[in-house]
Amino acid sequence: MSWELLLSLLALGALLAFVVQLLRFLRADGDLTLLWAEWQGRRPEWELTDMVVWVTGASSGIGEELAYQLSKLGVSLVLSARRVHELERVKRRCLENGNLKGKDILVLPLDLTDISSHEAATKAVLQEFGKIDILVNNGGRSQRSLCVETSLNVYKELIELNYLGTVSLTKCVLPHMIERKQGKIVTVTSVLGVMAAPLSSGYCASKHALQGFFNGLRTELASYPGIVVSNICPGPVQSNIVKNSLTTEVTKPLGNDGDQSHKMATSRCVRLMLISMANDLKEVWIAKHPFLLMIYLWQYMPTWAWWITNKLGKKRIENFKKGLDADASYFKIWKTKHD
Repeated sequence: MSWELLLSLLALGALLAFVVQLLRFLRADGDLTLLWAEWQGRRPEWELTDMVVWVTGASSGIGEELAYQLSKLGVSLVLSARRVHELERVKRRCLENGNLKGKDILVLPLDLTDISSHEAATKAVLQEFGKIDILVNNGGRSQRSLCVETSLNVYKELIELNYLGTVSLTKCVLPHMIERKQGKIVTVTSVLGVMAAPLSSGYCASKHALQGFFNGLRTELASYPGIVVSNICPGPVQSNIVKNSLTTEVTKPLGNDGDQSHKMATSRCVRLMLISMANDLKEVWIAKHPFLLMIYLWQYMPTWAWWITNKLGKKRIENFKKGLDADASYFKIWKTKHD
């Protein structure tokens, strides 16, 4: 075989590999490391059984779906949120559809902003189950309002709930994990902890703060390889997070979640979360295009990302003022270009 033919075959192979990867990326709903773990990695059904998992924000959305999928894996569940009746509803459904008995699920009401209660809550979990294998920091709220119109109390609420409450609970659980030299701290941040968008400046700030804190914590725990710190960054997911978003005042939630059909199914998001937990991934991006593409641009081509975000951000604000879902335009533009 001549050198010219060999080089041509290598070039053709490289081109084919590039095309395959491009097609995979265009169909992706998670970063490529996560999707590789889904294909070739460890299964949640193998890795997460017989664990004690504490989920905050378990009364709706991602936390609720996480409880349902975990209940089928044979774990012991601690369900926390402020609304006790909703937690009891989630528990009943877990018992109906999962593999657990009543003794395997602890309903533990918790207000993340009531930092003084976190130590007692942690002790209650340890008294009930004797250990905490996984803490899933999922509780929090979003925001839909322009900065210039928003009360400072809204920013304070977002930081106290999304950031300080999560940090406080983590600090209560961490000594137990250090003593055992094992555990998983899984925090649901957001793609807006990596990038940014208009109407969510306070939410972005709280999620960027979480990213910084847990990345810093991970470095401090380098001498404890059995303790895994994971940041989960979802994009738009079908849930009530938009409906419950804070607006210009703390007492004025949005109350309208708009069209959810274009967003990722909560079940798919949670499945990818479980895969990341089973494979001890440190950070994962879970989003449909164009949000997934935007995260890559923000990470590797920030100048382009700023330009595109500024262009699309104007439409996001227009949608919001018309009472439409703020993110609908992104999906509509992407779908139009790729249909």
